[in-house]
Amino acid sequence: MSIDYKSSGVNIDAGNEAVSRIKDKVKSTFDKNVVTGLGTFGAMYNASWLKDFKEPILVQSIDGVGTKLKVAQMSGNLKGVGEDIVNHCCGDILCQGARGLTFLDYIASDKLNPQEIEDMVSGMVKACASSGISLVGGETAEMPGVYLKGEHDIAGVIMGVVEKDKIITGDKIKEGDVALGLASVGLHTNGFSLARKIFFESGEYNTESKFEELTGTLGEELLIPHHNYAPSVLPILEKYEIKGIAHITGGGLIENVPRVLPKDLSLEIKKDSWDVLPIFKLMQKLGQVSDEEMHRVFNMGIGLVMIISQDQIENIKKELEKVGEKVYQIGKIVKGNHDVKFI
Repeated sequence: MSIDYKSSGVNIDAGNEAVSRIKDKVKSTFDKNVVTGLGTFGAMYNASWLKDFKEPILVQSIDGVGTKLKVAQMSGNLKGVGEDIVNHCCGDILCQGARGLTFLDYIASDKLNPQEIEDMVSGMVKACASSGISLVGGETAEMPGVYLKGEHDIAGVIMGVVEKDKIITGDKIKEGDVALGLASVGLHTNGFSLARKIFFESGEYNTESKFEELTGTLGEELLIPHHNYAPSVLPILEKYEIKGIAHITGGGLIENVPRVLPKDLSLEIKKDSWDVLPIFKLMQKLGQVSDEEMHRVFNMGIGLVMIISQDQIENIKKELEKVGEKVYQIGKIVKGNHDVKFI
């Protein structure tokens, strides 16, 4: 009996079909600086325009969407995770003041399904287009035996740029500065292992379950795509001095904010100074999760924290709200031990 690659679990034809389905969508994100088309061994990007910068600094980040993929698979809806990975990466480089230029993706599965690949990449294309980012390339890997049946993994790499003298480092933060919190739209891409345990293991609910606290089904609520703050915040950086930005991802407020604080300062956060989303209250109630654990795992309704001088509060808050962001004054900078305190 003749053995071929397909009999070992890898379908080259399915891979080719997936590329055929997505190539035009991906090309729609290209700007004039993208040199290569799809299919080359390396993606090339013309950076000659960076001469317009005095000292351009390239900023790169890589991330995934974690076990949110498990919920997406349970719901049969993979479109949102493509948006998740792009928007998450945009938020990470925004913390240093950078805007995105290019994006690369990696999608792996036990068995390659062209429709599922198209769904995920379509989400990436949508997110890249809204941020002016070129999706310059990617990789799909079919790995039976590594992933369980029906499982996927997805990761993304973003490259952005910022002028050297405009890099946000947090070193200008001082006692008395204030923290503005920009609202999240849900879990974003973090905390899903605990959320899954609360709802699907301990609670034995499913993605079609409904709760009076939620407007849609549980699956719809959990799969709301990660919000992208870059389109709203980047124009603010051109007009005002933002001393620190923290993207509230894995580790929540407790672990992410100290990443931008000087060693001798802390952020004192006033509890109940923002609207905690219903999904978080529901999880805490069902799982009997402590306040500290909730704030270490989830964003709790705050997806981005900006640290600014007191005299800039009104103007920055007004401009962000004008473009649709919900903004809360959540705390202030105090002398401390490089941590977050709730009062």
